[in-house]
Amino acid sequence: MPNVPQETDRPVRFLEGARVYLRPLNQEDTELYYRTLYYPEVRRLSGTQKHFTKEQIARYIDGKSQDNSSVLLLIALCEDDTVIGDIALQDIDGMNRTANIRLAISENFQGKGYGTEAMKLMLEYGFGILNLHRIELNVFSYNARAQHVYEKVGFVKEGVQREALFYNHQYHDSILMSILEHEYRAKYVQAP
Repeated sequence: MPNVPQETDRPVRFLEGARVYLRPLNQEDTELYYRTLYYPEVRRLSGTQKHFTKEQIARYIDGKSQDNSSVLLLIALCEDDTVIGDIALQDIDGMNRTANIRLAISENFQGKGYGTEAMKLMLEYGFGILNLHRIELNVFSYNARAQHVYEKVGFVKEGVQREALFYNHQYHDSILMSILEHEYRAKYVQAP
């Protein structure tokens, strides 16, 4: 058996980039995840309308660990393990090789490229390991920064769901975007 360092205090790094890594969400993260859901800017950008109790969050985390149709991971900084958000592949459909992706970054860490890096890590996992063909997302019309990031990563705008979200006294459009495996590979995978 190879000599594996015993670093029990260090979080597991499931997918690792240059500045961020993605790790599994555990029951110990319930308080952190609960608090993150109540940051006003995170709620606005994600269109979160419901309120949740800690007990509901604990059940949600437990349920996700049993759910084969989703991969929910926390985004943490490589330098000090600070959790700055979460990312998920959800509604994974093995027959059609499709999934939905979502991303949330805490407001103090937005605009620094962390979300872009996390998105690329998850796309690499989705296309390179899960063998997905299509990954889609929805972004609200008032979130121009996210739309720009998704386009930069390689997502293509497919359509608009008009007035799909009611938030802060008005309706907002939801923009559907996707990236296909050949588009991802053309942009990121080196030919052998």
